[in-house]
Amino acid sequence: MVKSYTIVPTVGYLKFTMLMAQQLLERLYPQRRSLLKRKILSDALSCFLEFGLDTTSIEMIRDKSESSVGAIYHHFKNKEGIIAALVFAALDDQACLREQYLDEAKSLQDVISALIYSYVDWVSEQPQFATFLLLAHFSVMQSEYKQVLSEKNKTRNQKIIAHVSRYSDVESFKNIPIELIISLVIGASESYCRAWLSKKVVAEPKAYREMLAQAAWNSLQGLSNQYKTIDKRHSGEML
Repeated sequence: MVKSYTIVPTVGYLKFTMLMAQQLLERLYPQRRSLLKRKILSDALSCFLEFGLDTTSIEMIRDKSESSVGAIYHHFKNKEGIIAALVFAALDDQACLREQYLDEAKSLQDVISALIYSYVDWVSEQPQFATFLLLAHFSVMQSEYKQVLSEKNKTRNQKIIAHVSRYSDVESFKNIPIELIISLVIGASESYCRAWLSKKVVAEPKAYREMLAQAAWNSLQGLSNQYKTIDKRHSGEML
């Protein structure tokens, strides 16, 4: 049974999401010497989500994490560095789950399903980091970390293309631009996840993973069939 939560989060649910966020950081920074770094990031995440990116200051993060300004600057250089570190942590964890799902794919449709499943499962388990990504992505794109973010996105797309290219039936989608394929695949899932994170809907995204995956596959097939029809008309086969 997939869990769902009321629009107003309970204290227990908030503690659960905080725990999941902490576990994400522990996966990425498992070393004992990274304890302070994890705490600063965890508390910074809480501050950013509660007060916003602009309002949150280094001093607020220092007070919440019971660290020092010197320690924060040592690990992250500035507030933009903290924001970037949190965004990259979220993207790296998301990528890890996505690769696990993709490695289990046995067909092109499985690949499409894996992309959907990994996305909605991750958002459902990491609502704090997912919300932060929505808040901070543009900020990082305007910062000195823009190139790093662009490279991560490029690497993600290359890996997805590599998985897709393993299957011969990808030829049926050859006329669809790759950037459009990615949008068609993830668009509806992303829209629902945004609605869930903003408390506009109740059920967790992963409750609809199968329907979202099927819808993504159907949209690709439908567009592919349209291109085939257009090609036939241009070649005179339908005259």
